[in-house]
Amino acid sequence: MSNRDVLDCLIIGAGPAGLTAGINLRRFFRQVRIVDAGAPRAALIPRSHNYPGFPEGITGFELLDLLNEQLVANDGSVTPGTVTNLQRAADGHFIAELASSDGQPTETIEAQIVLLATGVVDVDPVLEGIEALKEKRLVHYCPICDGFECTDTRIGIVTYGEHGVREALFMKNYSTNLVLVGVEGDLGLTPKAMAQLEREDIEVFVGQGRRAYADEQGAVHIEMTDGRDEAFDALYCALGTRVRNDLAAGLGVRHDEGGYLVVDDHMQTGIEGLYAIGDLSNRLNQLTVATGQASIAATAIHNRLRR
Repeated sequence: MSNRDVLDCLIIGAGPAGLTAGINLRRFFRQVRIVDAGAPRAALIPRSHNYPGFPEGITGFELLDLLNEQLVANDGSVTPGTVTNLQRAADGHFIAELASSDGQPTETIEAQIVLLATGVVDVDPVLEGIEALKEKRLVHYCPICDGFECTDTRIGIVTYGEHGVREALFMKNYSTNLVLVGVEGDLGLTPKAMAQLEREDIEVFVGQGRRAYADEQGAVHIEMTDGRDEAFDALYCALGTRVRNDLAAGLGVRHDEGGYLVVDDHMQTGIEGLYAIGDLSNRLNQLTVATGQASIAATAIHNRLRR
């Protein structure tokens, strides 16, 4: 199946960034397609209390539903599928190949401009039960988003390496009852880093992790293979992220040492007509940052098409 009509803009990714960009571009009367593989990171948010306009907080699912509703109200929609290949044609247009969830090719899309909003994937510990906890929204990934709600509670931070020390020091703004948890048999820390944790009175719990589970009171437990079991009021995973930059890498887009795409003030990459927004281009993985970048990119794209 092939669609040779040339779009104004193809948006890849339907998280808050991609949906906001789609809403703005439809309000500019631009011909837009949004393609999404169906696993937005925002869906993992248990309840965000730092998204403006929702004093009682809003879950990731609720926010995505509202954005999709607004997109539909502006005659937009999301096409389920995965972009398996993205190339640039001789005339400067972009050619994207789509596949269904089972990997079967479905169609080819041609667009003048492509906006990447593919985000990042959180790295989870290898622990039995971690997926079940995520489904219950009991695993936190962002201390900026959720730290305030965990004030003065016992917080476990599953991590490895120096990043975990920085995360723990940041979390001390909210609670002094912190435990750095290593479940790989090692935390990968230097003696200097361990001494810093001791000075900051941050507990360390290390061993070979076996499983994670929640008890009837809502506490989250980490159980080690030697039988030790530690309970926490809140569990943070601080093992970093993997940037979904495969499509951009195939086009030779520049990125930094962490894999984040390099963009200009209008959110355009070094390739003319290729834009990137949200977690894909910014280490500060915040909803408000992503939606703000979406508005900047959408306006720049509209003005580019006018010219």
